[in-house]
Amino acid sequence: MNTLPLHEQHRALGAAFQSYGDWEIPIHYGNPQAEYEALHTSAGLADLSSRGSVIVRGDDRITWLQSIISQDILPLQPGQGRYSVFMDHKGKILSYFRVLIRPEEVVIEDVGEVGEQTHAAFRKFLLYGTKAKMAKNIESQGLLLLSGPKAAEILEAAFGLDVENLASLQSLPFSFEKSNGFLTRTEETGLPDFELFVPLEVLPSVWAHLLKTGEPEGLKPIGRMTLETTRIEAGLPRLGPDINDRIVPPEANLEGIAFSLSKGCYPGQEVVARMDTYGSVKRRLVGLVVEGTAEDSPEVGGKLFSGTREVGWVASSTFSPLLQKPIALGFPLRDFTNPDTQLEIEIQARRVPARVSSLPFTA
Repeated sequence: MNTLPLHEQHRALGAAFQSYGDWEIPIHYGNPQAEYEALHTSAGLADLSSRGSVIVRGDDRITWLQSIISQDILPLQPGQGRYSVFMDHKGKILSYFRVLIRPEEVVIEDVGEVGEQTHAAFRKFLLYGTKAKMAKNIESQGLLLLSGPKAAEILEAAFGLDVENLASLQSLPFSFEKSNGFLTRTEETGLPDFELFVPLEVLPSVWAHLLKTGEPEGLKPIGRMTLETTRIEAGLPRLGPDINDRIVPPEANLEGIAFSLSKGCYPGQEVVARMDTYGSVKRRLVGLVVEGTAEDSPEVGGKLFSGTREVGWVASSTFSPLLQKPIALGFPLRDFTNPDTQLEIEIQARRVPARVSSLPFTA
C-alpha cells in the first residue's frame, strides 16, 4: 500500500485513512461536517497527490497527442488547457483528463483517482520514432487542491497570485522557497477550485504555508468524504465510477467539453460524430434524489427501475447535507432522463423511490 508524501502531516492533523486503489488517503480529519461547512463558507485544502498525472515532453508532444485524443489542442498556448477523453474505436471511454499546456511540456491530469490507467493506455500508442516521451508526474510533483469562496483570497496572501479571474484550465506559474510550480483553475467541487502542482521537495512547506495563511479565514484540511459529497452535489462526473468503458462521451454530457467533432480523425471519432448527426444517445447522466435516510444511500452499480423494467444504473452516490437526502449520479435510458421522472433504485434487495434531478443539485 502506497502512502502520500504528506502522510505524516495528515496523521498529525488527526486524519482517518482509507485504502483507495493502491493508496492510503485521508477520508476525513475527525469531523466531516465541519470540513463540509468550511469548504462552502471559507475554504478547504486537500491532497490529491495520488492522482494519475502524465508529463509529455519532446518535439512531437502536441502532434502526437492531437492524433489520439478527442479534443483539439493545436490552438492552445502555454498556460491554457482543455478537457479530453481517450476512446477505443467503439467510442468507449478509456480515460478522461485535463490537458494542460506548459512552455516545454504537456501535463495530462486524470479527472479521478484511477492509478496509472492513462499512462498505460497512452503507452500503447507511442510508436517508435515519435519524438515524445512520457513520465509519471507523481515521481516529481505533488498535487494540492484549494477550494472554496475564500480560496482566491488565500492564494493571493500566500503567493501573491491574482487568480480571481482565471478561466477554467488557465494556469499560472508560482515559486516558493526557490522552487517552481504552477497553479490551474479546475472543476472539482463546483466551488472556486485551484490545483497546485508542487515540486516534491517543497510540498510539505507549501502545505504548511497554505494552512497557516488560511487559518484566520477558516481554512481547514478536507478529506475524500467531503470532496466526494461536494462533487456529486455539483453534478461533476469522475473517471472511474461515472466515466468508464461502459459509456460513450455524449452519454456523460461531455458535448462541447471533452471532444471535438471537427478536428479530424481520432479513435472513436466516427462513433461520437454519428451520435451527433442522428441523436442516437442511448442513455444520459442525470442526478437522482432518493426518498430515504442516510441508510438508503445507493450502492455503485445499483439497478434503476421504472415499474418492472430495469432502465439503468447508479454511478456515484452520497448523503447530501444540502438536501438532507441521499443523492446519486446515474445513467437511465434516455426515455427516463427528464427532471422529476419517478424511478426506483434497488438498495440491499429492496426498491427505494427516487426522482430524476437536473444538475447541479439545488435545495
